[in-house]
Amino acid sequence: MNDENADADRVIVGVDGSASSIAALRYAARIADALGAPLEAITTWSSPPFADTYLVPSWSPKDDARSVLDAAVEQAFGAEPPPLKRTVLLGPAAGVLIGLSRCAGMLVLGSRGHGGFAGLLLGSVSAACAAHAHCPVLIVRDGTEGTEAPATAGAS
Repeated sequence: MNDENADADRVIVGVDGSASSIAALRYAARIADALGAPLEAITTWSSPPFADTYLVPSWSPKDDARSVLDAAVEQAFGAEPPPLKRTVLLGPAAGVLIGLSRCAGMLVLGSRGHGGFAGLLLGSVSAACAAHAHCPVLIVRDGTEGTEAPATAGAS
């Protein structure tokens, strides 16, 4: 077996620190445990085009992403997380996760991340991954979304 397929059964979870990504992290851990598969939590980062290292020499978007990932793991599991690999990668979240899905058994995502439009039921990253991933995709809601009463049409 070559290195690319070494963890082809792994469960990958995209984490951005949002409530739904933390719920996804918890759910992915349960799935990985049930399947006896390795678990990998992924956070991505990108350098803003306007950032100048001379203006903010001590700021590192990669370190910020690592902090977000570590905080999410702690929030999800406390001081004793399950065995998991923590990975921070450069690039747009959807593109990175879709690429990684080529050698994964499952991709788990929260339904909504940070940003975007709050009224949408599915975020742009989870929608793109659901449409283009190369493995099964599970989208997890955090339980606080969609708490408004559904609108009724044509009631009289």
